[in-house]
Amino acid sequence: MAFAPQKSGGLVTFYDAPPNKYFDDAKVGGEIPYKPDAGVEDTLCFKHYNAKEVIYGRTMEEWLRFSVVYWHTFRGTGADPFGFPTLIRPWDDGTDSVENAKRRLRVAFEFLKRLGVKYYSFHDRDIAPEGSTLEETNKILDELTDLALQLQQETGIKLLWNTCNLFAHARYSNGAATNPDFHVLAYAGAQVKKGLDIAKKLGAENFVFWGGREGFHTLLNTNVKMELENLAAFFRQALTYKQKIGFTGQFLIEPKPKEPTKHQYDYDAMTVIAFLKTFGLENHFKLNIEPNHTTLAGHDFIHDIAMASSFSMLGSVDSNTGSPDLGWDTDQFPMDVKNCTLLMKVVLEQGGLAPGGLNFDCKVRRESNDIADLFIAHIGAMDTLARGLKSAAKIIEDGVLSKLITERYESFSSPEGRAFRDGLFSLEQCEQFVKSKGEPTPRSGRQEHFEAILNHYI
Repeated sequence: MAFAPQKSGGLVTFYDAPPNKYFDDAKVGGEIPYKPDAGVEDTLCFKHYNAKEVIYGRTMEEWLRFSVVYWHTFRGTGADPFGFPTLIRPWDDGTDSVENAKRRLRVAFEFLKRLGVKYYSFHDRDIAPEGSTLEETNKILDELTDLALQLQQETGIKLLWNTCNLFAHARYSNGAATNPDFHVLAYAGAQVKKGLDIAKKLGAENFVFWGGREGFHTLLNTNVKMELENLAAFFRQALTYKQKIGFTGQFLIEPKPKEPTKHQYDYDAMTVIAFLKTFGLENHFKLNIEPNHTTLAGHDFIHDIAMASSFSMLGSVDSNTGSPDLGWDTDQFPMDVKNCTLLMKVVLEQGGLAPGGLNFDCKVRRESNDIADLFIAHIGAMDTLARGLKSAAKIIEDGVLSKLITERYESFSSPEGRAFRDGLFSLEQCEQFVKSKGEPTPRSGRQEHFEAILNHYI
């Protein structure tokens, strides 16, 4: 049975409504149109994102590969540590029933269709309630993913990635794959096994591991080496099962430095890359970078994206941002054109993100309680990234910045510079070189010049 809202005395009640009609056309319109000449207050249309427009040899749709997340958009309540839920959705009856879960799923696909987004992402616990046993939980998940598969086939919408929630349940309070209790680790393994089955069933293009509680609060009770070795062993078993069932999606690890643990093992991009190389896993995983996590690590917005890409490890991006003046994960929609330009420049330079994408791991503010706000937030972010794509393409096509960078490192194209990079120029030769050349003349990094050039394109 489908429901639609009816407010009475400040409360939300429900009445029967036609299937697949959960949004009021009068308030949010039908499918979101492209209107490049729209007015300043017209926020329920795209002004820059034109899916079929060709930029730098591909359509915007191909470069941007947008995905909507299930957890914030369809399960978010606006609750925070200081306040109760503020986002009371008319399609949600407040229960954890299978019927309510199915209704949410239908809402999600209607939202995606109206927005014109071709991908979505979810945790297992987002779409299906947990049962009293593992067997019951898996049965419920099968029922919900049967419906998800049907809706995918009806709409053409695809699963960018799924993942397992290995952090919310009390059993994972001391971690999952790094838990000191093998029984808990085994449960996490069983949950990931099912998650991979679901990934194959739904044709997921990726599968993500986020170690929400893979870390520690104090070293006093922690065997760091054992926990990291166990984490690597866990990943190896996941790879083995992936190959056994013939799942061809990309494995991704998502770094985060802290929250909920004081210190997490997947601190930032370089930490994860070092972990993968240490345990011989670097050829089987790439990174899903979330810029808000990057800033929590003390880096700037683009840092982990650029670092991962530099080592051919950037697989996907959770496209959000945070408030740099706050010390926690705020998961805001990316609305800064400069940041999005820098992001898309990296994406263009590495030839795209496929099979990954730009996944909106973002939530509307708890005060943004209108249904229209859900659309406006996604539209605004999509437009901002489209503007970033166009600016980045122009930067690359003009070649001004790349020429200046080449000139800055031109000394490494000299015979001596090339020999050093090839490992053929010793420290003794460095000494002789300096004796013959004398003191080097400091050269300007010209930071302000580079920044002014960037601003020309924004």
